[in-house]
Amino acid sequence: MGRSLKGLALGLAIGLLGVLATSLPRVSEIEEDFELRWLFHLRGAAQAPPEVVIVAIDEQSAQKLGLPSKPSEWPRDLHARLVERLARAGARVICFDLTFDTPGRAPQSDQGFAAAIGRAANVVLVDSLRKETVRQASSGQTIGDILIEKVTPPIPVLEQAALAHAPFPLPKESRVNTYWTFKTGAGDSPTLPVVALQIYAFDAYHDFLGLLSRVAPQHTIAPPDSARALVAANDAGGVTATLRNMFLSDPQIGERMARELRNTDEDLTPSRTRLIRSLLSLYRGNEVAYLNFYGPPRSIATVPYNEAMNSGNGDSQAHVNGFEGKAVFVGFSAFSQPEQDRIRDDYQTVFSQPSGLDISGVEIAATAFANLLDDRPVRPMPFAWQLALVMLWGVVLGAACRMLRPIAAGALVVLLASAYLSVVLRQFTVAGIWLPLVMPLCVQAPLALFGGVLLNYRDARRERKLIKQAFGYYLPDKVVDQLIERVGHISSADQLVYGACLATDVEKYTALAETMSPRELGQLMNEYYAELFKPVERLGGVVNEVVGDAMMAIWAAPSSQASVRKQACQAALEIAEALERFNRSIVGRPVLLTRLGLHSGQMLLGNIGASRHYEYQAVGDMVNTATRIQGLGKYLGTRMLASEETVDGLDEFLTRPVGCFLLAGKTEAVCVVELGGREEDANPRASMLYEKFAGGLEAYRAKRWRDAASRFSNILDAFPEDGPSRFYLQRCESYLLKPPDEPWQPTVRIDQK
Repeated sequence: MGRSLKGLALGLAIGLLGVLATSLPRVSEIEEDFELRWLFHLRGAAQAPPEVVIVAIDEQSAQKLGLPSKPSEWPRDLHARLVERLARAGARVICFDLTFDTPGRAPQSDQGFAAAIGRAANVVLVDSLRKETVRQASSGQTIGDILIEKVTPPIPVLEQAALAHAPFPLPKESRVNTYWTFKTGAGDSPTLPVVALQIYAFDAYHDFLGLLSRVAPQHTIAPPDSARALVAANDAGGVTATLRNMFLSDPQIGERMARELRNTDEDLTPSRTRLIRSLLSLYRGNEVAYLNFYGPPRSIATVPYNEAMNSGNGDSQAHVNGFEGKAVFVGFSAFSQPEQDRIRDDYQTVFSQPSGLDISGVEIAATAFANLLDDRPVRPMPFAWQLALVMLWGVVLGAACRMLRPIAAGALVVLLASAYLSVVLRQFTVAGIWLPLVMPLCVQAPLALFGGVLLNYRDARRERKLIKQAFGYYLPDKVVDQLIERVGHISSADQLVYGACLATDVEKYTALAETMSPRELGQLMNEYYAELFKPVERLGGVVNEVVGDAMMAIWAAPSSQASVRKQACQAALEIAEALERFNRSIVGRPVLLTRLGLHSGQMLLGNIGASRHYEYQAVGDMVNTATRIQGLGKYLGTRMLASEETVDGLDEFLTRPVGCFLLAGKTEAVCVVELGGREEDANPRASMLYEKFAGGLEAYRAKRWRDAASRFSNILDAFPEDGPSRFYLQRCESYLLKPPDEPWQPTVRIDQK
């Protein structure tokens, strides 16, 4: 197995291991626990949208207002005055993250609170969620218990006064990373942040539904005439439920709306476009969304409750004036660790403080709303893409660590890991995209590095055997043995040897390539070369070079030996026979007519190149001459040509001398023969052709132009396809018209390749 394949094998193993591990639920939990913590802390605090403000019920406010520490014991007429102040200040929506599912101590307080809520007409209250165990029975027998979540709305007087009410469930027993946008266990109803966004973005609903009607006229929905109509009851027939079901049943609607929003020519303000985009993402999104926290507790703009109430002084008045057009969330938000756990309403998050201070429920609700408004939640990479990324990362790291030396592999792992971490952090910071972190960096990277080092160490112990195996495919055993014994500079393996060279080329290959696609051409040439390689390898040759449609094969020996020339000639004949079968085997496949050229002599087998790039090649005049002889076939109209010295003494082959030629770029003439086949397979017609051609060539050399022309013409009458006869007939006819200058030599000069 080659080094690259070994690298690929290790890479595939590392990639598959990462994919399998990522698919395990427990591993996914660990990744979520560690990755989000790392990413948020590496990113640091981020700027929260200015449209969101928290009015914090905290210990300091309780002390300054002379109220109990427990928020549920605060008088509700105080909340009524807060609502009135916020409404006068121009708050766009007011959300209470306080449960009012039981009557207050004073009925008048509830009535006053309800009246203030009704006048504000933009207050959203939170529902209480309680888990209850219901015993399931059948035919009078108990068959099991079912745990259900029961939604308890605010007391009727407040429920009727509020613009809307919604649940906002969060887990107490684990770290909070997500929240529900639509709570399935609570009747598939929208949660508090979603309802708040709908009210906040009510003015954009007309444009939003208009956009929907343009891309999906069959789903046209009349815009609600008020925010109360929009969020009324949140039942199955409401606008919210209808839109949610529509987007879930046909996700393409969301795609078309997003595309239409990008291309619309309507005069939409940036703020209106932002709200439409937020609504679109809300309805298209999952029922569970990841929270994109902005930092430690109170990273979102927070006004203490007492300052919001005491609007008389300048600083507090500035706070109140800052509520205009904002979404205000009211709830418990400690500035420091509460002394009594019974008043706590905070949750473990990635930004929980070492002191024990966690982020409060109201700040989580405000964070969820801000994420929806900015359309910037944390977006995990889709699971299929996550598996693909882990697989690709494993393949790249494993292959690199397997193919490189330990120091280089270690440096590359550090470089790639740093680059990957930078990309992950930037994607998380800029777009909230959550890419895998633990598996690529903490599992796959060390495994790839140590696996590559260990496997390379094992391979090093078998280096001599691997070298011999690798070079044995294209070098004689003796040369390989010498190379192994004298491992050193790259040039130490160079050997001056005797050999035969076979060059091939496909006729009209360029024109053929223009008529085929690259894939079709590649497949055709692969099949073609498979036919060429078999005879070469069977007869002891080595394919030295393949470029486009040309192949170079060599047969090497320490000294001049007829056996290598015989093997080369035999291979040429077998290639011709194989290509004849190849061209007939599939009807409609392009016919690849191939010219072959053979020459023999001394050549240098060695590493040719410089710097860090070398190729093991045959170099010498013999190699160039073989290529020129192959090219001569274009002029003579032949398929197989060889130099006379290549076939010298090889009586088992049928040959025809076709003259001596001064080939392009050469200063010495080369006498060439056509290789016609095996002597034992010769037929009378071929023998007659060769005999008649020899007579014509003799007359040509004797400068008997008319006699030679007559002989070649007679040959063409009997053998119209004979290329050499046509070549010499044309030369004789030109000499009859214009005799050559003296002294004349029968050597033919070929100026082009």
